[in-house]
Amino acid sequence: MIEKVLADEKVESGWLRAWFAFEVLAGNENKAKETLEDLIDKLDKNGRVKLYKKDFSDIKKVDKPIQGVEVGYSMACDVELVANKFEDLVQVVIEYGPAASELLEPNRLNLDIAEAQSVLNNIALMMHRFAQAGIGGIVFLGKKE
Repeated sequence: MIEKVLADEKVESGWLRAWFAFEVLAGNENKAKETLEDLIDKLDKNGRVKLYKKDFSDIKKVDKPIQGVEVGYSMACDVELVANKFEDLVQVVIEYGPAASELLEPNRLNLDIAEAQSVLNNIALMMHRFAQAGIGGIVFLGKKE
């Protein structure tokens, strides 16, 4: 993690500031805590972003969280981070799967065509991987006549 003052300096120099929310549901309290802490630790070590704030919730017991499971344990973590490029934020969302994300600063983005193209290709690649794995696919929308 970096200090907030360093994150502020990076934003002043053109970096992006974002908030991500992560959630986990596990069969026991320790697994929920370990899994979420491990995910946030990996994100913190990821070279694309710099975390400057993380806030873990308390673990909550959840009755019948999904069909066939009597009890689960849920935990959440909010993080604030900075990234040099929009493309880096998109890739982190694809790889780490936050439950929610919000771009906090700046109010307006300026993307060059190469970065925009890279973002589109990364999303297309992810969609094709889902289709190959049989867990999703590409939806074809046509004009109704």
